[in-house]
Amino acid sequence: MPTNKELLSKAIRYLTGALPLLFLGPSMIYNAFMNQHTVWHYLVLGIGIIACLASVYLIFKGLKTIINALFND
Repeated sequence: MPTNKELLSKAIRYLTGALPLLFLGPSMIYNAFMNQHTVWHYLVLGIGIIACLASVYLIFKGLKTIINALFND
């Protein structure tokens, strides 16, 4: 059962894109809760939540693509 190298590299790119979002999202959410007295609180909180959701989506997509690359359907 050979591995599809092109699909595997695509999956690695998905996971590489999710890695910065894993650190950026929670730090932005923390920053938003620490600075509730500013006007930009809700904007920073929304961007942090979107970054967290995007990282979860990219991880799911990357792992699904790795499974498809290893076990050709």
